[in-house]
Amino acid sequence: MSPLRIVLVLIEPPLPFGNAAARWFYVLLRELVRRGHRVTALAACSKPRELEEARAIFPASAYDLRLFPFPERRGLVAKWQTARRPYSYMFGREIQGELERELAKGYDVLHLEQLWSGWLGLEHAARTLVNVHHLVSIDLELERPRGVWPRVERRLLFATEERLVRAYGDFRLCSPRLEPLVRRWNPEARTTVVPVGIDPSRYDLFPEDAAREPVVSVIGNMGWHPSRSAAERFLERLWPQIARRVPDARAQIVGWGARKALARFAGLERVTIEEDVADVRPCFERTRVLLYAPGRGSGMKIKVLEALLWGVPVVTTSEGVEGLPAADGVHAGVAEDDAGLVERTVRLLGDGDLRASQRREGRALVERHCGPEATVGALEAIYARLGERAR
Repeated sequence: MSPLRIVLVLIEPPLPFGNAAARWFYVLLRELVRRGHRVTALAACSKPRELEEARAIFPASAYDLRLFPFPERRGLVAKWQTARRPYSYMFGREIQGELERELAKGYDVLHLEQLWSGWLGLEHAARTLVNVHHLVSIDLELERPRGVWPRVERRLLFATEERLVRAYGDFRLCSPRLEPLVRRWNPEARTTVVPVGIDPSRYDLFPEDAAREPVVSVIGNMGWHPSRSAAERFLERLWPQIARRVPDARAQIVGWGARKALARFAGLERVTIEEDVADVRPCFERTRVLLYAPGRGSGMKIKVLEALLWGVPVVTTSEGVEGLPAADGVHAGVAEDDAGLVERTVRLLGDGDLRASQRREGRALVERHCGPEATVGALEAIYARLGERAR
């Protein structure tokens, strides 16, 4: 297609091993520029140390990447801004002003990554694409929080998601599961499902049986409900059965805030809990099976994608492979009930041939379905439709 002028708004710097969203942002910015599009990327940054890292990966000589630290907000002004625009805390006046100046110069597409960035483009909805990775309204639908403030916060989250979805017309959704709720809120919405992109070239396949011990792991951000629910289910219900059937197995829980979130499980025999590790690669290398079974959580699970790319066999639920056409027993072990999850984990721990087969097929699936060529190519088709409607 002809080169486009694209203005891109990101909620984190584009980094190959930043947070879950940052991995996709890295693929998106690199691939759009490689395809010849003229891209200006404006990225909010929650961690100051990531500013220089992003600048080194995307030098100004080749990329127009502008980085903005999260603003400091205190006192009555912060409360007023939160009440007026909930969850806009990551966007200060600097990034808002820079965006308006760039759009005034002319553009083909405004691409807003993640729903909260929708606060920045309300006056430009006609040529805007909004990416929805997951919806808290699905993730927490069945939760019944205790206390006044948790209930208020839950209602505010749900109302804000609906408000922003109603404000736009064009959405890229990362999995079909998100579509019914988006269309219920906005029956006129134009939606396209495009999976999360990830760069397979950043993940070298581990040697077969790199994990010499039978270690079963849960890896994920414990501040995110799906990962925390997966860890709790594992420790309460799945691990005791696995430990009885595989006496030399060990369990490893890794994730941001893991020790605090899982404090009641501290001291369990043959279980280690690590939190806030700078590099999760060694944790994956120690893993013979990743057992990730969230109770409820929308969107694609980046740690599942990473495990498959590194060649770590995965056992999960349909929630865990949401957005991936994964077949049980071929690409991963997929089951909903505890017995099925335990059975698949135990079998993988002891069957080297099965591990080798799933390593090969799982990686090939992610390369084919989530690689830069497939994902950014699909986005270009959406951009073309947006441009046709604008003209």
